[in-house]
Amino acid sequence: MKKLLLAAVLLISVQSAFAQKFSIGPKAGLNISNYTGGDIESDALVGYHLGGIINYGFGKVFSLQPEVLFSTQGAKVNNDGSKSDFKISYVTVPVMFKFKTNGGFYVEFGPQAGFRTSTDIPNQTIDNFAKNLDLAAAGGIGYHSPIGLGVGVRYIAGLSKVGNFSGQDIDPDFKNSVIQASIFWAIPLVK
Repeated sequence: MKKLLLAAVLLISVQSAFAQKFSIGPKAGLNISNYTGGDIESDALVGYHLGGIINYGFGKVFSLQPEVLFSTQGAKVNNDGSKSDFKISYVTVPVMFKFKTNGGFYVEFGPQAGFRTSTDIPNQTIDNFAKNLDLAAAGGIGYHSPIGLGVGVRYIAGLSKVGNFSGQDIDPDFKNSVIQASIFWAIPLVK
């Protein structure tokens, strides 16, 4: 227990020594999602995301930004000749590495883990449609103003298959594909 406490104190001390900026705030926006791979026939579905961010700035260029977002995703799936909305809600945890220019523009990339919270599948003929864990890689661009307001666009490419079923007409080996447009406010706590 003492070693764990000592490690936590050292970690906080190191972060405090190197972190020049620390900000926290809300984030919200629009999702345009679809499924890729497998033999699923689908079109894009519009959803949303909302949550919060924490941004650790290291110098003037680099920052690390973990986020926790509630995100609605899915697709309009061809289901017996008609399109049906297959909606899956996740709590996503992206950890983005951001590189910012002096003008406020940035590029970002990083991993994301999504934890399924609910599934809304019409004519529930498929039990356990989606897995509980969705792993992805993300990258994006945006603008972060000096007062903390920002906008960004991010593409999230699924790395793990979504489907968690067998014996159906649909191959479960498809992945999430999401474009996110966001607005956020990173409120500076330490400058």
